[in-house]
Amino acid sequence: MGGTLPNSPIILESTHTAAWVRTSLILASATLALHSRRAIGSHSNCSKSGRIEPKSHNWILSAGKLHYSLRMQDRIVQNVTIIGLGRLGGILARAFLDQKLLGKDQTSGTEIHQTRAEELAQELMIPVGTDNVAAVEKAGIVLLCVEPHHVGDLCDEIDRALTDSHLLISVAASVPASYIESRLTHRVPVVRAIPNTPCQVGSGMTGICGGRFADSKHLKLTRTLFDTVGRTVILEEKDMNAVTGLSASGPAFVYVILESLAEAGVKVGLTRDTATLLATQTVLGAARVVLETGDPPALLKESVTTPAGCTIEGLLALEEGNLRATLIKAVVKAVQRASELLPDED
Repeated sequence: MGGTLPNSPIILESTHTAAWVRTSLILASATLALHSRRAIGSHSNCSKSGRIEPKSHNWILSAGKLHYSLRMQDRIVQNVTIIGLGRLGGILARAFLDQKLLGKDQTSGTEIHQTRAEELAQELMIPVGTDNVAAVEKAGIVLLCVEPHHVGDLCDEIDRALTDSHLLISVAASVPASYIESRLTHRVPVVRAIPNTPCQVGSGMTGICGGRFADSKHLKLTRTLFDTVGRTVILEEKDMNAVTGLSASGPAFVYVILESLAEAGVKVGLTRDTATLLATQTVLGAARVVLETGDPPALLKESVTTPAGCTIEGLLALEEGNLRATLIKAVVKAVQRASELLPDED
């Protein structure tokens, strides 16, 4: 019952398609490198039309690293227990404690194995046990950081300890709030949160939605918790499978792109380490420009692309390789798979 990050279903439509994506990216970068030896141009300023307003957040850049800036009004006063201190549960516990969102006296957790529970208690310096019911009874906010197929049995187990004054937050992919509510006796406020793996470095993306008994206060509390590991967005329940397919599965798609760009660098003569660094920092920088300027990617692409220049040659290769359609299909396939993982209703 150890916690895991949401499943990342179907990476690409087929092995053939994945290979075609890699080839397209390699050819695009190689074409760009070769063309750049023959052409030099300046980049035009990006138009501000169609601007997307960036969302405010508590993350600040200092000494080249992102740090979470906690405001006094954001501090949590309730006790919090994390059921399932696996990978994601452990990441969240460390973030809550490191950012001082929670004190050690407010935080607890559970693990299925006694030996592992003792190790985590010593490492995190918080109470960690194997009794889920006891942990819930002492907490006001309960995080279910377990795999989707464990959610039903876990809800049955802790039902007698839950009241309508609790807040129950589930990170299980494909498990709707209505399913959790149906397993509980009381009108417990349930909130779903779907984070992704970059939350382990404070750059995660979490989609949040509320169940039938959750109100704006519960959503705000959940957002405060997950803001410590990245950015958050509040959505409707119907959009949560889309979150799973796009942002939860998305890092795997980006890793394929990064790998392909690095291979392209090797193809045109760079060492693998240098090519990987160039590709990774380029993707990171481009993503930050989108977030911090709020400009749509289509407009930002124009700021890099000059008439008859290097970039347009590479973009042409990407279009010929059908990269755009392939990435869209990858997300659609992942979303479809997420909808197939729904637990059976009793």
